[in-house]
Amino acid sequence: MTTWREQVLEQLVFWWDFSFWPRMQGLTDEEYLWCPAPDCWTVRPHPDGGFVLDDEWPPPEPAPVTSIAWRLCHIGSGVFADRNANHFGGPRWDRNGRAWPGTADAALAWVKDGYQRWCSNIAGLADEELERPVGPLEGFPASPMYGLVLHISRETIHHGAEVCLLRDLYRAWVRTSA
Repeated sequence: MTTWREQVLEQLVFWWDFSFWPRMQGLTDEEYLWCPAPDCWTVRPHPDGGFVLDDEWPPPEPAPVTSIAWRLCHIGSGVFADRNANHFGGPRWDRNGRAWPGTADAALAWVKDGYQRWCSNIAGLADEELERPVGPLEGFPASPMYGLVLHISRETIHHGAEVCLLRDLYRAWVRTSA
């Protein structure tokens, strides 16, 4: 018999292991930074060193198309780093800093680390902890922790699927533009 904790993690872990992570193998820097549309949001070198993320809140209407780099940075920061920091004492991410990953390898290592921290932290929760409200650090403070776990799974799957689609579009673009 599996526990509630195992069930809420199983969906994300299965998707990561069989649908997402295998598709990320071989991601190149050119592909990572490819901008598929004009005015695309991505990660850009800062003139004084490091990399910055194109972003503004609230986003303009319509929201810009985003690159693989931007999507992976969103997963790494807003999905995993922020939640690991808010709920489990993980390292804080400086959204306004210049430490955004500028290469595919750096981004994948960062996202994988955040994912592994998240899964390990959730696996360590008792069922009672999954039922406690997440509190004021989330936009839905009365929601139980298992609601946040399901939300993080949805966000990771949603944005990860977009990354996979962008990889497909990049391969098609390379073939047709050669």
